[in-house]
Amino acid sequence: MIARAREVYFSFLSNAAAGADPCGVVLSADLCEGRVVFDLPVLLPDEEFIALDLIRRRPFKQRPRWKV
Repeated sequence: MIARAREVYFSFLSNAAAGADPCGVVLSADLCEGRVVFDLPVLLPDEEFIALDLIRRRPFKQRPRWKV
């Protein structure tokens, strides 16, 4: 779900002119449709809101721990 939200968000960034930062992405339950929102949305029962900080966050990679 976060991967799909990233696709919608980065598509928005590549097509939109510079402006206000969105607060997140709203996805439909079937993940076919998504939209970038600038205010906290009122969701329909089949929609999910993904906050921008989850979309921008990079996955944490653990470093290998060496035994001494």
